[in-house]
Amino acid sequence: MSFAGKYELESQENYEDFLKAIGLLSAKTDSKVQTEVLQDGDDFTWTQKVSDLTWFNKFTAGQECELVTMNGSKFRAPVSMEGGKISVQFPQYLFTAEMVNDKLVMKCITPGEKGVTFTRVSKRI
Repeated sequence: MSFAGKYELESQENYEDFLKAIGLLSAKTDSKVQTEVLQDGDDFTWTQKVSDLTWFNKFTAGQECELVTMNGSKFRAPVSMEGGKISVQFPQYLFTAEMVNDKLVMKCITPGEKGVTFTRVSKRI
């Protein structure tokens, strides 16, 4: 299923706990979140807008790519897509995204026994 489209936040769980776990205590938690995904085969441009902050990543599934974290740090990591699910190991968490009933479901999972799973569900607009 294609990820292409514009989405707005419908629901999220454990966002504040996730921000604490990765050290972004000053991030806004009550903001309108918009996501836009452009997809051409395995090539993606993923734009996230939270309040007055916008960041984007361009990547190709199946390749190592240079990506940007929520706080603007750059890193390199392989991007995989298996069974319709995108996975990227960010420096502080594992990011996954998939389409479920025409909704974009993103998860960020911090490692360890006391890891936090943050889930964001966005509806297509």
